[in-house]
Order: sequence, then C-alpha cells, then structure tokens
Amino acid sequence: MNNPEHNEEFLIFKDMARKILEQEVAAHHEQWEEQACLPRSIWNTLGNAGLLCVDLPVEYGGSGVPFSFSQIVLEELSRMGYLGLSGAVAIHSDIVAQYILHMGTEAQKQHWLPRMASGEVLTAIGMTEPAAGSDLQGMRTTAIRDGDSYIINGSKTFITNGGNADMVVVCAKTDPSAAGKGISLFMVDTTLPGFQRGKQLKKIGQHAGDTAELFFEDLRVPADALLGEENKGFVYLMQELPRERLAIATSAIAAAEACIDWTISYVNERQAFGQRIGQFQNTRFKLAELKTELEINRAYFEKCMAKFEHGEMTVTDAAMVKLASTEMQCKVADECLQLFGGYGYMVEYPIARAFVDSRVQKIYAGTSEIMKEVIAREVLGR
Repeated sequence: MNNPEHNEEFLIFKDMARKILEQEVAAHHEQWEEQACLPRSIWNTLGNAGLLCVDLPVEYGGSGVPFSFSQIVLEELSRMGYLGLSGAVAIHSDIVAQYILHMGTEAQKQHWLPRMASGEVLTAIGMTEPAAGSDLQGMRTTAIRDGDSYIINGSKTFITNGGNADMVVVCAKTDPSAAGKGISLFMVDTTLPGFQRGKQLKKIGQHAGDTAELFFEDLRVPADALLGEENKGFVYLMQELPRERLAIATSAIAAAEACIDWTISYVNERQAFGQRIGQFQNTRFKLAELKTELEINRAYFEKCMAKFEHGEMTVTDAAMVKLASTEMQCKVADECLQLFGGYGYMVEYPIARAFVDSRVQKIYAGTSEIMKEVIAREVLGR
C-alpha cells in the first residue's frame, strides 16, 4: 500500500504499528511458534496499542479511520513473517467486528465492540465443519428455537482463535430444510454450558496461530444472541466475504514482498563458484520475474482497495484479487526458497517459515478453485 496519496497520519500510524510489533511480537514469536500457541495476553497488548478493530467508529472503541489503516496492521505483521498472527488479527478485526458493526443491534454493538477493540474480548467465527468447508450450505450445526432461546448442537473445525476466543460467531441452520436460505448467525459466549473446545490442531505452518475444534451440545443462547435476522446468515456471509478476501490479499502482497527482500539480501552475500549467487543469470532473471509479478499484483490490489473504500468492489473483484495474490505469494515463497538452497529448508531462516505459512492462503476464505468458479460465473454469465 505504497500509495503517494496516503497522508502524514497514515505514515505515522504505519511507523507506530511497526515499532510496536517489533517490540511486542518480534522478541517472542519464535517461542510462540515452538509452543504452537499465541498467548492470550498479546490481544490485550495489541488492543492497548490501538492495533485492533482500527477502523471501527470511535463510539465503539475504534479510531474511526479508513479501512486502509486496519490493513496496515496485517501488512506489517505479514512483512515481518508472522502470517499466523496476521490471520488471527484479520478474523477478529476485519471479519467478526464487521459482522457486528453491520448486522448487530445497538445493544450488541455496545456490548461487544469496545471490548473487542481493547483486546478484553477475543473473537472467532465458526463456519467450517468436518463435512462442510467451502460448501457452507452443507453445514449440519443447528440452532432450534425454544421459547426465548435457541439450542445449538453441532461442531466446527479449523477455527482460527478458537482455542482462546471469548465469543464465537457461530453459523447454524435455523431451518434445516432450507439449505443456504436457512442459515443464521449467533454470538456465542464461550463460557456458556454446552460449549466445548477440542484439541489445538497441528498444522504444517502458521504454528503460532491458534486453530481449534469447537463443539456445541445443547448449548442454549438467548434470542438476542441472534446476529441480524433469522435465516439471513448466508446473505450476510456473502456480503462480508469481499473484505475478508481483500484482507488476505493484503497479507499475500506484504509476505511476498518480504520473501523477495530476504532473498535479495541472501544472494548478494552468499557465494558459489567464486561469485555471489546474485551474479548468476538464473538468479537475476528469476528475481526480475518475481518482482514483476509482485508489482502487477500490487497494482490490482491497490485498485481493489480504492474500489472497496468507495463501496464499489464486487464479489468477483474480491475473488480475483484473492486468487491472483495468494497464487503469486505461494510461487514467490517457493522460488525464493529455491534460491536459498539448503539453507532455505532450515526453520531458522524466515523463508522456510514463509513457505509453509503461505500454503493455506490458497485454501481459507474460499479455495483457489472456488475463486475460479466465482469468476467464471460472471465471465460466462451463468
């Protein structure tokens, strides 16, 4: 997001965010990776620093700034090589907070949003199930009305922030016979009886990221836990997906840029056959190619950012920017690792972590295949 039109306030915030992350995350991230879990306290730290829910209105605990300010946090985390934490922040600040802001009642906003912005409350969203991933209409979790309550039964998996979340927005079938038209969203307090967390899931990358299974057994929530209107959940999910996919593109662009920067430094120092690796034509041409792909993706990404901030970005735009940027990110990580040779396979080198951390970017928030289907529907008119 190196747009010359960004004002001094934007640049000051960017510098502040980088310094806070260097101070509060850099010194501990290796330990978090080894422990395969983020400490709950980091959320309070980020909240106190003003790095959570940045673009919420001031009355709900945010700074009332444009969307691009929120993306600074994701950009800086990703550039530093902390994709797991970047994804976790995106779920909390750019997804859950926005659902509540756009669909919640005033009472719900006042209850949850200020505490989310401060880090007092950590949130997650429960969409994916063991037998329902990209096909959300196939979910089996139900929420059946019982007087002035709903009773939720079912399970969710691959839930980012699930292990520590204080509140989870749960997608459930309120009308099991209506497929996608029978889905509703509920704000579930994780202290309620009937809520259980499963094990922390072991992943090939983003080890510090908190990813868990969630279970609901006769979990009773009050009727005012319903977010928006009953049976409108699928519409809400589709409405908010563009922002989620744009946030993933933010991380992809920044992470790819970091991979290229690390590789440039390495090939300008490492020698083989009596010369620096950066002097070989293969190295020079490969980096020229990757840099070109990065900048082309950045240009389209910035176009989508501008369209989003003007309320003009379409579902297809979001699918294209997510598809292009994450495919590019994975290619860059792979080919940069190759230029590191054997050292690229060593976990102490950030390029190794970037390689495994980047792979899931082509999967969550809609796989690359789903993105192609979304795009094809508009291209082909069906």
